[in-house]
Amino acid sequence: MNEKIARFRDMIENSDNIVFFGGAGVSTESGIPDFRSEDGLYRQKYKFPPEEILSGSFFRKNPEEFYRFYHDKLVLGNVEPNRAHIRLAELEKQGNIRAVITQNIDGLHQAAGSKNVLELHGTIHRFYCTSCGREMPEDEANAIAGVPHCVCGGIVRPDVVLYEESLNSRVLAEAVKYISECDMLIVGGTSLNVYPAAGLINYYRGGKLVLINRQATPYDSYANLVINEKIGEVFALV
Repeated sequence: MNEKIARFRDMIENSDNIVFFGGAGVSTESGIPDFRSEDGLYRQKYKFPPEEILSGSFFRKNPEEFYRFYHDKLVLGNVEPNRAHIRLAELEKQGNIRAVITQNIDGLHQAAGSKNVLELHGTIHRFYCTSCGREMPEDEANAIAGVPHCVCGGIVRPDVVLYEESLNSRVLAEAVKYISECDMLIVGGTSLNVYPAAGLINYYRGGKLVLINRQATPYDSYANLVINEKIGEVFALV
């Protein structure tokens, strides 16, 4: 472990165009459950499977049940950035990291101070009307017990990418550009099983690919360095 941390630290110190690409495991140390672990959302019991509830078609057909699940599991309350979020923000400020690309919707990278964050799956901190596009403040939307409605009468939804929906093409194009041009790519807290996001790693052409995840990933054999530890603990050491 010490040798891997020393190598990781040396790679960072000798890179000034680093991109970080992260998933749910980045936020689990802040107390936010991931989806596929033993205690993840997909293994909990609801009237409908969470994968179905979090789909675009389910939201359109049954917004009441969607919002019951949403208020129960996705309104986060007072969660705080952990050591990984904080150190990534510091490395951006120091000029090492150029962009943070995240599959998470919790906004913790921005809360820690990161400025250039590309949110592949959107964010729970923005809401908009599905009819007229008008935005609704997060606090106002979350204060409504049932389904929030716009002044125009349309249903308001969180600005997140649900299953069956496409990623934002502009954000995806930016992510591809940053990854294809960086000299070091750090991938953390993701199983690299969810596409198209996981496929972004294929755009990296450099020789400093670091994977940090507690479990093995399908891309471990392609990496220059693999660290199977908690990502917050790893970043606390660099």
